[in-house]
Amino acid sequence: MILLALALFGLAAWAWTPDLPQADLDAKYMRQPSDRVELRAVPGVHLHLRDTGPRSAPALLMIHGFGASLHSWEPWAAALSETYRVIRIDLPGSGLSPPDPSGVYTDARTEQLLLALLDQLEVPHVTLIGHSIGGRIAWGMAARHPERITRLVLIAPDGFASPGFDYGQAPEVPASLKLMTHVLPRPLLRMSLAPAYADPEVLSDRLTERYFELMRAPGARQALLARMQQTVLSDPRPQLQRIKAPTLLIWGEQDAMIPFSNAADYLTALPSARLAALPGIGHLPQEEQPARGLAALQALLRESQ
Repeated sequence: MILLALALFGLAAWAWTPDLPQADLDAKYMRQPSDRVELRAVPGVHLHLRDTGPRSAPALLMIHGFGASLHSWEPWAAALSETYRVIRIDLPGSGLSPPDPSGVYTDARTEQLLLALLDQLEVPHVTLIGHSIGGRIAWGMAARHPERITRLVLIAPDGFASPGFDYGQAPEVPASLKLMTHVLPRPLLRMSLAPAYADPEVLSDRLTERYFELMRAPGARQALLARMQQTVLSDPRPQLQRIKAPTLLIWGEQDAMIPFSNAADYLTALPSARLAALPGIGHLPQEEQPARGLAALQALLRESQ
């Protein structure tokens, strides 16, 4: 009994994963303190961002996917910042952005915050680039605010219902996911990240560490769960059909998170869109083989200038 109790105690101690101090995360992952700004139009909301490249150049706004951060865009941002103004943001409760004090993480709320940020930065028009749930947010903005969006780039976008997600209903969040607010062992996180990459060698110890540490920012895991619980999908086709901006889809053919076959649904709803299919790449082209997706994106940007 004593040995069993000690074993259980040891297991709990190994699995227990508290939040990390915000100051430590800022010191490691923030470029400079001024990169976290408060939205004047929405007091109390702070967003971590990177704003690089010529201020007079056409602006690009990059929106990351679920559980990620603006660091996911690093290779693309480095190349694009030579010619464009590149704005990357951490969604509220992700990366180094604190949770939204309202507790609301719907797409409508996120859209409100992004528009407030663009107004604050005095950016009237952007090319919107979104990955996964960031893609869903991006095409929603393009449908509802066409006057602000010049071009649209969707990387493996979310939006069409998949198993466990029905239109008009919030998803059932498993108890095991709720447990991650207290228990998130690094090996378990690595296992959950692995299917996002077709090449397992890409998921290095350093990359795993970044995801692991940023997910332990104060309140980040609770915010992730809240965003999932508040996601209520509706049939995207009526909104997609309203989009007028030139649109590019970038999709890894080995995507195990949002299947490549979903690209056909988007092309049907967006007949003027084009698809850059990437064989041998998974859910994160911008991390796995940055140069291949970047080439298609740069082609779109050159054509539309």
